[in-house]
Amino acid sequence: MPKAGYSLKWGLVTGCICSQSLAAVAAAGGAATPENFANLSLEELSDVRVVSVSKREERLGDAPASIFVISADDIRRSGARSLAEALRMAPNLHVAQTPAGNYTITARGFAGNSANKQLVMIDGRSVYTPLLSGVSWDVQQVPMDAIERIEVVSGPGGTLWGTNAVNGVINVITKPAASTLGAMADLRWGQEQSGAAFRYGAAMEDGAWRAYGMDYALPHGETLAGKALGDAWHNAQAGFRADWLRGSDALTVQGDAYRIGAGQVVTAPAVPLPAASMRGANLMGHWTRQLYGGASVSLLAYYDRTERDQTGSYKENLDVADLQALYNFAALGRHTLAAGAEYRFARDRVRVTSGTAFRPERATMHWTSLFGQDTIALGEQLNLTAGLRIERNMYTGTEFLPNLRLAWKATPSTSWWAALSRTVRAPSRVDREIYLDAGPRGRLTGGPTFQSETARVLEIGLRQQFGNRASYSLTAYRALYDKLRTIKPVAPLVFEIGNGMEGETRGLEAWGSYQATPDWRLSAGLTLTHEEFSLKPGEADFGNLSVRGNWDPRRVAKLRSSYTLGEGRDLDLTLRYVGPLRFTAVAGYTALDINFNWQLKPGLELALGASNALDRDHEEFSGATRLALGRGAYVRVISRF
Repeated sequence: MPKAGYSLKWGLVTGCICSQSLAAVAAAGGAATPENFANLSLEELSDVRVVSVSKREERLGDAPASIFVISADDIRRSGARSLAEALRMAPNLHVAQTPAGNYTITARGFAGNSANKQLVMIDGRSVYTPLLSGVSWDVQQVPMDAIERIEVVSGPGGTLWGTNAVNGVINVITKPAASTLGAMADLRWGQEQSGAAFRYGAAMEDGAWRAYGMDYALPHGETLAGKALGDAWHNAQAGFRADWLRGSDALTVQGDAYRIGAGQVVTAPAVPLPAASMRGANLMGHWTRQLYGGASVSLLAYYDRTERDQTGSYKENLDVADLQALYNFAALGRHTLAAGAEYRFARDRVRVTSGTAFRPERATMHWTSLFGQDTIALGEQLNLTAGLRIERNMYTGTEFLPNLRLAWKATPSTSWWAALSRTVRAPSRVDREIYLDAGPRGRLTGGPTFQSETARVLEIGLRQQFGNRASYSLTAYRALYDKLRTIKPVAPLVFEIGNGMEGETRGLEAWGSYQATPDWRLSAGLTLTHEEFSLKPGEADFGNLSVRGNWDPRRVAKLRSSYTLGEGRDLDLTLRYVGPLRFTAVAGYTALDINFNWQLKPGLELALGASNALDRDHEEFSGATRLALGRGAYVRVISRF
C-alpha cells in the first residue's frame, strides 16, 4: 500500500522507491513465558527467557543487546488492535500510521527512506519482501490473544538472522496451543476498527491444537482538512496451530490464510482507482529434539504465498520457501556453541498496468547462508560472544556478517555489555530491476551494479536492577553507513539507482520501570537520534532528495502507568511524544491512550478505551496525501467458555 499517498510515478524518484508497495497512480513476517507479566515483580521480569539475541534461551536481564519484551498481558491491557499497534509499546521503535491500514516501523532511523533495515519474523517466518524490501504491514495480521510475547531488538542482528537485520529485529512469538484451550469470542466496535474473532482449542494425544478466524474493518481516513482518503480496509483471516510433545521431540505445524481489500488513496479526484486486494497463505513446520547434556537440534520449514493486486498499478504473485537448521551444542568447557544453515527460495512475477515495470517480469531468487557463534566464559562474570554468518545472494554474491559481544556482570544486579557488528541490506528487485517511465518528467531504471548497503555499528549498554522497586536499561550506539541508495542522473531526464550516499547515526535508548506501590507500576522510555547523511565524493542525487529522505524524529518519549484497581480491574494510561519529522511539515505531537479492562465474571471481560485523548488530530508520516489521526474510542467484549 502507498505510504501516505505517495505518487507511484514520481514518488519513487523523490526517494521513496521502496515503500511498502508501489500502489497508487497520482497526478505528480520460543520458550514459554508467563502470560500475566503484571503479576511478576520487576526482579522476576528480568528472569524472563528470550531467544532473539543468541538463538538459545537466556535471561532478559543478561542478554547483551538492546532488547525490550512486549508481553501478552501488555497487549491485553493496551487494547492494541493489531500487531503494528502493539509495537507502539516498544520504547526502541518509532511507529507511524499511514493510510489504508499500513505503517512505517523502524528502529534507529530510516523511517522515510523505505524502512528497509528492519527484519520482522512471526514464529521464525520472515515477512521481509524481496520485491521492494521492507515489510508490508497491511497484511501482517496476527490474533492479538495468540501472541505470547514480542521480542524487539534494536541494533544489528545479521549474524543470527541474516542480511536486512541492519537496525533491528522484531520477533513475534505466538502461544503454544496448550495455552489456548477452550473457546473464545472477541467482539470489538470502535471508530478506528470494528470486527470479531473466534478461537477454539482442544487437547489431543501428546499435544493440543487450536483454530481461529477473524474479520476486521477500518473506516476511511481523513486529512487534516477533513478530506476523505477513500482508504477503507477490510481483512478476513483464518488459521490453525497444532503442537505435539513426545519424549524429547517437539513438533509444531501451523498456518494462516487471509484476504484483504483496501481503498487506494489518490491525489487527483478525476483518477479514481478500484480497491486493491491482497490475499495469501502460509504453512510452517518446526521440529526440535533435546539431546544429551543440554544440546538441541531443530529444523524449521515454511512456504508463503502472497498475491497483491494494486489495480491500475501492478499485480504480484510471490512464492517463498525456506528451510532452516540450528544446532545448539552442549557446553564444551568454557564454550557454548551454536551453528546453523538456511536456504531460501523465492519465485516472483510482477504484471504491470502502468508506466512502472520490473525487468525481467519473472524472477527466481536464492539465498544460502551458514552461521556459527561461540560464547566464551572468560571468567565467572565475563563472557565474550563471537559469531559470523556467510550469506550468498544472487545480486552481490557472498556477504560476511561478523559480530563481537562482550558481557560483564559487574554485580548480581548490574550488567554491562558492548558490541561491534558489521551488517548489510542486500539488494531487492526494486534496486536492480525497476523501470519507471514518467514521460516528460524523466525515466528511472534500476542500477545494474547496485551493491549492498553496509553498516558498521558500535554499541555500549548498561542494565541495572534495584530489587523489586526499579530497573532501567541504557544503550548508546554509533553506526557508520556506506553505499546507501541514491537516484543518480546518468543523462538528461534519465536516472539510475546507485550507492552514492554515506552517513552516520548515533543515539541513546533508555527505558525503565518503577514499582510505586504493589498495585501501581510506572514505565518510561526515551530515544534520542542524531543523523548525518551526505553524498560521496563525485556522486550526484536527484534534488538531493535521498539525503533528505530520512524522515525521522530526533526525540521519542513514552510514559505508561499500569494500575490494578482491584480484583479483575486494570487501568492503563500511555502518553507518547514524537518529535517533528526531519525535512517534512509533519509537526511533533503528544498522544494519550486510555484503556480500562474489567473482568465482569470468570470467562467474561469488558474493555473500554480512548486513543489520542489529548489532541483533536495529528499526522504521523509525510507524503503527498497525509493521514490525520484524531480522537477515537472502542468497546470490546471477550468471552471464554
